Amino acid sequence: MSKPNYNPSAGLTRLDKHDELEVDQRPLDLNLITRLFRYTAPHAWLRNWLFVMVFFRAIQLPALTWIIAVTIREPIYNRDVQGLIWYIGAFLALAISTQVVMHWRQKMALQLGEAVVYDLRNDMFEHLQQMPMSFYHRTKLGRIISRMSSDVEDLRIGVQEVLFICLVQVGQMAFAAAFMLYYDKWLFLLVLLLAPVLWLLNRTFHKKMSVTLRKMRESFSRVTATLAESVNGIRVTQGFVRQDTNAGMFSRLLGDHAQYNYDYSRTQGTFLPLLDLNNQLFVALLLAVGAWRVYAVDATIQVADLVGFFFMAQMFFAPVTILGNQYNQALTSMAGAERVFKLIDTPPDWSDEPTATPLPEMRGDVEFRNITFGYDPAIKVLHEINFRARPGESIALVGHTGSGKSSIINLLAKFYLPTEGELLIDGREIRQITGESLHHQIALVLQQNFLFTGSVADNIRFGKLDATREEMEQVLRQLECWDIVAALPEGIDTPVGERGGLISLGQRQVICFARALIANPRILILDEATSSVDAVTEARLQRALEILLQGRTSFVIAHRLSTIRHADQVLMLDHGRIIERGKHDELIAANGAYARLYERFLASA
Repeated sequence: MSKPNYNPSAGLTRLDKHDELEVDQRPLDLNLITRLFRYTAPHAWLRNWLFVMVFFRAIQLPALTWIIAVTIREPIYNRDVQGLIWYIGAFLALAISTQVVMHWRQKMALQLGEAVVYDLRNDMFEHLQQMPMSFYHRTKLGRIISRMSSDVEDLRIGVQEVLFICLVQVGQMAFAAAFMLYYDKWLFLLVLLLAPVLWLLNRTFHKKMSVTLRKMRESFSRVTATLAESVNGIRVTQGFVRQDTNAGMFSRLLGDHAQYNYDYSRTQGTFLPLLDLNNQLFVALLLAVGAWRVYAVDATIQVADLVGFFFMAQMFFAPVTILGNQYNQALTSMAGAERVFKLIDTPPDWSDEPTATPLPEMRGDVEFRNITFGYDPAIKVLHEINFRARPGESIALVGHTGSGKSSIINLLAKFYLPTEGELLIDGREIRQITGESLHHQIALVLQQNFLFTGSVADNIRFGKLDATREEMEQVLRQLECWDIVAALPEGIDTPVGERGGLISLGQRQVICFARALIANPRILILDEATSSVDAVTEARLQRALEILLQGRTSFVIAHRLSTIRHADQVLMLDHGRIIERGKHDELIAANGAYARLYERFLASA
């Protein structure tokens, strides 16, 4: 099968490799390590016992090697059978203890890693829940999922493997070094000469791997983001026959990711054999120097001690390769930590003022005073908006796409704050009202209202978590829509599927109306609430809508002007400004922009 042609101008997802690249940091950052380690503080007892296991594990392995060397030097060399039995017994006892310690070390490390990951994911999720809408407008879903999944898993490996395996290996090297120094200090000094060589080798290759690893992680993030976007937009993709084009885009991204993976593997494949060869060459040098010191006239080391020294030298060199591999994994963990903490540290564009207080049960009096607003402060989308909605009034917002209707709604719901001017609710400026207390008394019904995976009851109960089945049935009957839900296969317990995909648009909208009504809001926001359904269903929902609006201050956005004829006030917007206001009949009589819009609506009806 031929590879689909890729046309950059046809793509919706940008393929720029430098798009949203993370800020580069050092491969190993002490601040990140310290911060990650703080997440072990709530589990101090587990962490501290794990350090004890690490200490014993680091001692046991060199101790086993030392017993072998002593057994060769003492009972075997002196043909002491009884002594040999004692040494073998000690070796077996220590060997069994090493397995016990290893079991508990691994078990505790896994528990600590899971505990840290649990806390991290909770912190990330709680932080995401507090972020304003502007954050989600500019952040790709794939990036958020990647932070919560693959990046956190990298941190898990860093906590439960890299840290403690490195401690064991470093401890093993330290104890092996102490034994080598005991056997022969001059041979030990020769071993120390390897340190600069290892340092240079590690520095050269790890620097290359660090750069490649970051590119690899970024490319995978682009792949994830594009996959999420493609799945969410599959209907549009198939509807416009863009399968081949999108496949070409995705293939291009996968090609970039595969190349970075190849570059990383090639660098690592060169580094590890060179490291191992360097170790073997140094062992050969030790053999030559050791033999010379044994054969010298004034020899200060015996053959048995030389054998013990080489056992310890092997114990000293064995961790080098392991540490090299763990260092590579540490780079991955650092990249994950960098991204995770960057997300956690991303401050909201705004938050409640320190002086903000909860709003008591509101009356629903809303006033916009000289409101100017822009999603980008330099580009204004609303200009000097002034109007007042008294308790129980219905305000209709009318205008072409981009005229500012949704921006007014976003400000009212405190998803954004005004750039200039004041927004008053019951006489209090919105900045002085806590967002949570406001949202408890506001309900939204949108054109494509979101349904969560679960049953009809689960989604209605979202408006009131402790709602009983009787309350939900009562709300549906109040909306005169109980028969619509009762006709579903399992009634109120019918699963709605992901995003409500298992039920019709009209049924989804009924659930959204019920969810809003059961919350008993004082302010109700309707954004094209019936525009996505057919005319028959709309007529049915109009009655439910009238019931929903009774006694509540409401803000209605509708392109079908039949839904706003009875509004107490109609605001006609154009390019972020109110150009006409009044009741429906008054605006028709004025024969202005609203009247012309209404004429076009009648002509197309």
